[in-house]
Amino acid sequence: MPHKPRVAYLLTQDRGGPVDVTVRLAGALLAAGDAEVRVFGPTPARDAAALDGHHERLSVPRKGDLGATRRARAALRAWRPDIVHAQDRRAGLVSAGLHLLRHGPRAVVHTYHGVPDDVGEAWFRGGPAAGPSRYTKFVLAADAAVARAVSRTVVPASAMGRFLRERLRVPGKRLAHIDNCVELPPCHPPAGPVRHLVFVGLLVERKGILHLLRALATPGLLPPDATLTVVGDGPQRARAEELAARAPLAGRVRFLGFRTDVAALLRQADAFVLASTMEQQPLAVAEAMAAGKPVLATDTGGVADMLAVDGAARYLAAPGDVADLATHLRALFADPDPATTGRLLAEHARARFSPEVCARRHLALYRDLLG
Repeated sequence: MPHKPRVAYLLTQDRGGPVDVTVRLAGALLAAGDAEVRVFGPTPARDAAALDGHHERLSVPRKGDLGATRRARAALRAWRPDIVHAQDRRAGLVSAGLHLLRHGPRAVVHTYHGVPDDVGEAWFRGGPAAGPSRYTKFVLAADAAVARAVSRTVVPASAMGRFLRERLRVPGKRLAHIDNCVELPPCHPPAGPVRHLVFVGLLVERKGILHLLRALATPGLLPPDATLTVVGDGPQRARAEELAARAPLAGRVRFLGFRTDVAALLRQADAFVLASTMEQQPLAVAEAMAAGKPVLATDTGGVADMLAVDGAARYLAAPGDVADLATHLRALFADPDPATTGRLLAEHARARFSPEVCARRHLALYRDLLG
């Protein structure tokens, strides 16, 4: 019987994609009995009960907090893990090089979930477009240093792997591609034509909420009974609410803020929309697919790969292009059989993004690193 690895997950935030993935991954490993697991970090804002008895609270509130970093590294080493797996950018900085210390873990893994907000899609893909700010380039240089200082960097999207290899010059042998995982909601494809849209995400510039609202406001686009529910919060909420208060959107857009009942809200919707200017492998898209909802998104990062399902309609707009978004929205509303697309996407999501599949692939990586 193989040795059960002791796996310590490190987080420095209490919400967001890295936290949700960690909770699902840790829970799947614990349920399977294949590893001893402990999650170090703030209490997750969502589904913290899944970690009962397997969570140790610690805080690294900001980069450069040397005292908090020392305490976090000491807590990790005291548990004597075989693997430390850092799940966000700051956690990577804290964990880098731990496996080189006496009585440290045998390996350190870091999942690279995304690039800073001002990295544009064209530059990300290696094009000649203008690069990000000087500060962001400094952050990316630190990301590259961390990738060279850990045993392996996990990338959820193959596009991210290309970026790390080609832009940041990280050796390919130090990278591993493992898809994100999500809690799989029940599959409920739309019962008729698409009329109720749902958006789930932070209300920040890169999520494209203003682009989406402007596209929906295109004259003649919205069917009389079409609505949009916006789940999430952020600095662009006030501006988004202003746009939604104008004709033809007035009275047809609901803003719900941050919610923990996303699965129930997806069930009530007919289709999912996300107009981001930059993504990698968004969890909300995977959750919507699993729920049996057609997805309208933008062709950024690994989104096109997620939606490449034989027989399913694909609604992929150019990032930042309001007119193209409107064209795809019109096609989505006119689709005579969105349920077929929903069922095909759900089947694909269950085979690819389940916590059990994610846990098996991570466990194989851990065992490979441990020899």
